[in-house]
Amino acid sequence: MKKSCIDLRVVGVEHLNEKYVLLKLTDSTPLPAMMPGQFVEVRVDDSPQTFLRRPISINFFDEARNELWLLVAAIGEGTRRMARLKVGDMLNCVLPLGNGFTMPATPGERLLLVGGGVGVAPLLYFGKKIRDLGACPTFLLGARSARDLLELDYFAKYGEVCVTTEDGSLGEKGFVTNHSVLDSRRFDRIATCGPKPMMLAVAGYARQSGIECEASLENMMACGLGACLCCVEKTTEGNLCVCKEGPVFNIRRLLW
Repeated sequence: MKKSCIDLRVVGVEHLNEKYVLLKLTDSTPLPAMMPGQFVEVRVDDSPQTFLRRPISINFFDEARNELWLLVAAIGEGTRRMARLKVGDMLNCVLPLGNGFTMPATPGERLLLVGGGVGVAPLLYFGKKIRDLGACPTFLLGARSARDLLELDYFAKYGEVCVTTEDGSLGEKGFVTNHSVLDSRRFDRIATCGPKPMMLAVAGYARQSGIECEASLENMMACGLGACLCCVEKTTEGNLCVCKEGPVFNIRRLLW
């Protein structure tokens, strides 16, 4: 898939809470096609401490509006600078990068999309594309508390939303792998993204249950092209660059 380096204009900024911001970006020409699970590399300007681009998952792509959404967690100097962007600002992005999730083979395929923290980001666009094919995904989203859950209204447009919080402030109390939907429903395939301990637990559940599972890894990806080797992951096929061979992997390829 062809990669582009584009100066995108900020057309929307939504501060979801004190840590997370949703940036909506567009261009005067049609944006390239993108797959759920792919990411962009963002250049952070006016930040002397930020030398490398920052990898950000594609949260949503609205083809009709020619609009790309990026869900940003303001946790470092670079992402804090991105969180301060305003409508009309420009953001230079290389996109689309990496490989995406596997789309359902039939509309009847039952998919469970499991996310935690900012790892929910790629699951929204994936859910939308699944719904476009006539299937209805189930989202299982986890967070520490209700205030940390992101984009619930958006997720609800495309499928059933199940929630866990560690403090029990919304949904079922506990971790995603404790949710009752895992006992009451049978799924054909699972896709997950979020903190590694969560993904390890989800992968363990999938293996135990004999369910195919893909995980979107969040290794540090400095170049996005497989050149710098920052994001290498040990796999059954040797060391692979997550930015080029992933970020989405079938868990059978991972040494988890």
